[in-house]
Amino acid sequence: MTKRERVIAAMHNQPVDRPPVGFWFHFKPEQAKGQPCVQAHLDYYNRIDTDIAKLMCDGYFDYPNPVAKNIKDAKDWYDMKPLGPESDFIREQVERVKAVKAGLQSDCLVLYNVFAPFSTLRFGAGDEIVMAHLKEDPAAIAYALEVVAKDNALLCELLFTEAGVDGIYYCVQGGEKDRFTPAEYREYVTPSDLAVLEHANKFGDLNVLHCCGWAGIPNHMEVWQDYPAKAINWACFVENMNLTEGKAFFGGKCVLGGFDNRAQSLIVNGTREEIEEYTRTLVEKAGKTGVMIGADCTLPGTIDVERIGWVVDAAKAL
Repeated sequence: MTKRERVIAAMHNQPVDRPPVGFWFHFKPEQAKGQPCVQAHLDYYNRIDTDIAKLMCDGYFDYPNPVAKNIKDAKDWYDMKPLGPESDFIREQVERVKAVKAGLQSDCLVLYNVFAPFSTLRFGAGDEIVMAHLKEDPAAIAYALEVVAKDNALLCELLFTEAGVDGIYYCVQGGEKDRFTPAEYREYVTPSDLAVLEHANKFGDLNVLHCCGWAGIPNHMEVWQDYPAKAINWACFVENMNLTEGKAFFGGKCVLGGFDNRAQSLIVNGTREEIEEYTRTLVEKAGKTGVMIGADCTLPGTIDVERIGWVVDAAKAL
């Protein structure tokens, strides 16, 4: 099978010759944008033989909407308007993907990282002020999330129609158990989550939902259980939910993960023999159908990428 054939089959729970592999990490600050970022992606994906190339949105976490950047009162959110298709925030990300795709030397399946509006808004204005205004005036934050959703949905659309991605790696956050109740999350955050994801699904059906465990705090995973994505990736080691359990939890959908991504983890510190044995055991337990090997989230940027190659080699031997 080709790499794309292997990933597409896995995402559709069809037989594969072996499980696909995909790992990623944030690049150095000086490689966050422009040609240095493009080259960093190519240096990695043209060196390590992964099946998935998930392109990072480094340099575009910070939502540059002027209202969000200068917000003071909750009522000010109503002044916010979408950045639109000609904004650097959208155009530069689309051009990044075009450039990376042009330089890839294999047929790996290409995903691009897009954050859900709640994260984008917090990156732009700050978590503290967004949460404070949400308590003070929920309708104002709901309005702001609608605006961000228009930008993020448009970004997804152009990534498909202009840049030619195969899918979106859609990162949802904010479900930490100390932030919202499940009912609060579904009321305040889910509408904007789905506005973007459902729009992306109109242009391609190979989208991956990443249920981010960035804070190291368990999430209310049930709030994302019914989200319409082809494959699911979550923090197995934060949520205490392995691939087999997660596959059942998410209704049999394709699952991606299995490796802890944190600095003290096996893939960062283990020997080649330990990492290869873990890969074999992971697949023995989870199976080969509808399973893709990866990590809970981004790996440390300082990792020796040859370690990722050890996982690829082990998977090829299965």
